[in-house]
Amino acid sequence: MEVAPVVQRPLYCGRRRGAVTERTKLVRIKAFSAFPFRGRINSSSSIQSSLWCEQNYGIEVSNHIVASADFLKRRLRKSQVSRPTPRGFAPKQPVSIQKRDQTDDSLGGNDSRSSTSTYTDYGASDEKLNKLTVDDGEEQGLRFSLRNKEKEKIDLTLSANKQSAVRRSNGAEDNGKIANVLEEKTESEEEWVSVDDDTDDAKPKALGRKWSDVIKGNEAEERVTSFENYVDTSEIELEKLEISGAIDAEESFIKPKVEIDARAGKQLLESLAEENVARKNKVFVYPQVVKPGEEIEVFLDRSVSNLKNESEVFIMGAFNDWRWKSFTIKLNKTDLKGDWWSCHVYVPLEAYKMDFAFFNGGSVYENNDKEDYCVLVEGGMDAFAFEDFLLEEKHRELQKLAADQAEREKQEEERQRIEAEKAAAELDRQKARLEVEKRRAKLQGAVKEAVRFVDNVWHFEPSAFKGEDLVRLYYNRSSGPLANASEIWIHGGHNSWSDDISFSGRLVRDERKDGEWWYAHVIVPSGAFVLDWVFANGPPGSATLYDNNQRQDFHAIVPNAIPEEMYWVEEEHRMFRKLQEERKIQEQARRAKAEKIAKMKAETKKRTMKKFLLSQKHIVYTDPLDIQAGSSVTVFYNPSNTVLNGKPEVWFRCSFNRWTHRNGPLPPQKMLPADAGSHFKVTVKVPLDAYMMDFVFSEKQDGGIYDNRNGMDYHIPVFGGVAKEPPMHIVHVAVEMAPIAKVGGLGDVVTSLSRAVVDLGHNVDIILPKYDCLNLNNVKNLQFHRSYSWGGTEIKVWTGKVEGLSVYFLEPQNGLFWKGCIYGCGNDGERFGFFCHAALEFLLQSGVHPDILHCHDWSSAPVAWLFKDHYMHYGLSKTRVVFTIHNLEFGGHLIGKAMQFSDKATTVSHTYSKEVSGNSAISPHLHKFHGIVNGIDPDIWDPYNDKFIPVCYTSEDVVEGKRAAKEALQRRLGLNLSDKPLVGIITRLTFQKGIHLIKHAIWRTLDRGGQVVLLGSAPDPHIQNDFVDMANHLHNAHAKSARLCLAYDEPLSHLIYAGADFILVPSIFEPCGLTQLIAMRYGSIPVVRKTGGLYDTVFDVDCDKERAQAVGLEPNGFSFDGADSAGVDYALNRAITAWYDNRDWFNSLCKQVMEQDWSWNRPALDYIELYYSARK
Repeated sequence: MEVAPVVQRPLYCGRRRGAVTERTKLVRIKAFSAFPFRGRINSSSSIQSSLWCEQNYGIEVSNHIVASADFLKRRLRKSQVSRPTPRGFAPKQPVSIQKRDQTDDSLGGNDSRSSTSTYTDYGASDEKLNKLTVDDGEEQGLRFSLRNKEKEKIDLTLSANKQSAVRRSNGAEDNGKIANVLEEKTESEEEWVSVDDDTDDAKPKALGRKWSDVIKGNEAEERVTSFENYVDTSEIELEKLEISGAIDAEESFIKPKVEIDARAGKQLLESLAEENVARKNKVFVYPQVVKPGEEIEVFLDRSVSNLKNESEVFIMGAFNDWRWKSFTIKLNKTDLKGDWWSCHVYVPLEAYKMDFAFFNGGSVYENNDKEDYCVLVEGGMDAFAFEDFLLEEKHRELQKLAADQAEREKQEEERQRIEAEKAAAELDRQKARLEVEKRRAKLQGAVKEAVRFVDNVWHFEPSAFKGEDLVRLYYNRSSGPLANASEIWIHGGHNSWSDDISFSGRLVRDERKDGEWWYAHVIVPSGAFVLDWVFANGPPGSATLYDNNQRQDFHAIVPNAIPEEMYWVEEEHRMFRKLQEERKIQEQARRAKAEKIAKMKAETKKRTMKKFLLSQKHIVYTDPLDIQAGSSVTVFYNPSNTVLNGKPEVWFRCSFNRWTHRNGPLPPQKMLPADAGSHFKVTVKVPLDAYMMDFVFSEKQDGGIYDNRNGMDYHIPVFGGVAKEPPMHIVHVAVEMAPIAKVGGLGDVVTSLSRAVVDLGHNVDIILPKYDCLNLNNVKNLQFHRSYSWGGTEIKVWTGKVEGLSVYFLEPQNGLFWKGCIYGCGNDGERFGFFCHAALEFLLQSGVHPDILHCHDWSSAPVAWLFKDHYMHYGLSKTRVVFTIHNLEFGGHLIGKAMQFSDKATTVSHTYSKEVSGNSAISPHLHKFHGIVNGIDPDIWDPYNDKFIPVCYTSEDVVEGKRAAKEALQRRLGLNLSDKPLVGIITRLTFQKGIHLIKHAIWRTLDRGGQVVLLGSAPDPHIQNDFVDMANHLHNAHAKSARLCLAYDEPLSHLIYAGADFILVPSIFEPCGLTQLIAMRYGSIPVVRKTGGLYDTVFDVDCDKERAQAVGLEPNGFSFDGADSAGVDYALNRAITAWYDNRDWFNSLCKQVMEQDWSWNRPALDYIELYYSARK
């Protein structure tokens, strides 16, 4: 039976505790801290709600209550979320009542992170509270002690002579309610309930739960009891209750405190309402000081609002500038004077402000003249703390999204794997079927030719046999070429040699037969229709003389073979299983190789990033090196290597995310001396939404001289943040692109740099002329895109993918690019000038607004000034121009003009930028001119995944891999298969490449007993003919040691890089050079002249150790200074001597250079910094 405790007769106020019988049990229950008045009264309740008033501290309330079996005959409707089992009276079944939508976590309510409140049904009752009857004959007591949260206690004593019976009521789900006076008490404020129970089933459970004030639609809300905190007594039948202990006579006539508090609370709210009416305020809240984690009541004077004629009123709101936990709640009319309506709103712990407006559920609003209403929340988070909280929430959300995405990708990968296996299995079945049909046709011909014996040559005993039988095969030695052989062997197979040799054995002479009859025991293979064999004078692999039936072999029919159809069905299954197993092995090998390649790439990138972070260590570095979002980092700075050298103070100016962080720059911080010599240090807290840390240094707090890295600023990536760097859009305008339109290194750079930048998360497009000589085999999904007109001609635009990159091909219909070549048409300046203008027009007409336009060399230099003169002010205003010089030898005037109009300019190595800095086209613009070393594409040049070399290898097995490649190279070119030092030369034969030094190096190598291979051709026919003559002479005089291949051969170039011990690059000048980088990728040691990019990438093993270590490397080759034969001899002699004298050291050097990263990993990072600098 379920009961509801109700006041039956006047409350008794006193301070004396009642007696507790010996049979009672003590159960702890929580007491409430106040009776909050909710601004309305439930007409069906005999108890009115009240607020605690300070004047009433210490009053104790005692009352007689009775129990009734009708308590749950009208039970409340159940909510969507069931309540926990109440405490105190050990019920067998909990009462289910509606749980409020907005509740504190400590009450077991809804998760406070729920973003939106919803309309919710309440069950309510108009029935009066049923009374609890008391049998005065039984000894039983109940006393409630009610006090303030700081001063008051509740002491509920309950005793009974008989066991409390609890059973579930089958009545209707509707009943009255009383306020939960037992909620939100601290542990120290808990009181005891004494329960007399003969069983051990009574367990302490929570007595109550708050209800929310949300209703749904147009349903009228039942006026809930005045406290709004309900005591869930759960299904307890109390047979007899009696107040125990002495009761003072003077207290027995005191008016119940709850009624006093109800009146006091109502008076307080009426006073507040009158005050706000006087002030002409439409809205007020109670409590007036709003705190997080508590419930407040919002009041609206409907009569003076835009909703004065509306029958329903709702509040729509959220917290923290409408950014957190939106809600919509229905208001109800209060019994306050006037037209005041109210509702309850739970204030979440994260709130610092509540924003709201009122409306009628439709289109009529009361929103403070479109300014909305707001209430400040005190004692909780501030705006900055809330931002951090949101970042943490976003971080968790991103982690969950990443995990979900990873799981989806895993499932998709598994689905694709299963589909691929099904398709492969079907393909294997088709292959097995075709193979069986082929063998069947072949076998049918063999069966026709097979016989059972040949008189006086061979026969079987017994003559009738089947598969798996043991038979004797007799052979007359004197019948064939083995008449004089000392040994006779049979080499046999079956079914037209379907499995090659399937049996063999030595024959022995049969002494019982006349003549030269020899025999061997043979087990007939299972499934054989025909036996095939030859006789020989030795076992397989050692025989020199055969009797093969005059090259027809011997064939015998198997008389009792299995049914043919059964055999071929089994053969098809066997072939299918074989193909499946072979495919499985191949797939496992392919997957293992791909995983190893990915692992090596990741490890290489990690090493390169570490070197990148340490590249400025002589000036600045951080501790820790890898900066993590949400952590603190210490920045160390050495001004002695900068413009701030000798300054008495150093100030640190920092922000995040390329100076765009929401909090703006941090205040300048004065750096403190560090322990490490001349270094200064400062510690900074990195926000959770940082992806980049940006800083500069100054001599004073208010500025003065700055060290801003020559206008580039200092930038260090931040890892693990919730924000990711927004991608830039880069468009390359170029006339070359590998591998579809490649002439020199420009085409390699355009493709490889673009791929590396895409790998860093940015977007890249390439605009290229559609030559009629394009290698379209390497263009995927080539399709017509659109047409537009410019310059008096129609220009067709095609799109396609090249090496995974998006490419736009421009095809003007005036025929400028229908010449069968890229360069050398006599009007190249006109052709490429038209192309540059057409490219900019295409961007403008397409509505494309890239962040960066990157143009290259003289051929696309016009982009720089055409953009600034004609397009920057017509829709492409945010775009910046970056110009790269690949070779200053060509188009100096155009390059100078592009330098003037570009925002940033680069060339392809640091040293080359210094070498050309005095050029008149460059010198006026040194402030924006930077050198960035080129890289190579590690996917194209990969010795572990190269189809042009015999054995793939890594740095771990470089010696074995290069040995196999050298042998293959020697075989292909007809050189001696000997262990000699081999020098490779792969180059264009021009004066720039040092052709006189190349000739000398060939003869020097031969003099030192080495071998030499040259691959290259000359655009100048005189030079080409000169080398043809030299090749003829060498091939005659040193045919086994020298080979000159004077034509382009891509597969041969890979084999030379892998098979050579040294690669010679003696260039007179070299802006960057890729040959030496590819050589090191394959473990070949570069021998170079010290110029341009060769000097920046090759560090001599004897004299460049310190220079190498300054950039985080180890020495990796041999170099020389001069441009004469003596310089070549100095480097080449040391290299060959090291090969001869210290092979172990040389092999370790090969391994070392292979592990250095000369890909685009590092250059791409430098270009990204340059792009951002151009945009700043």
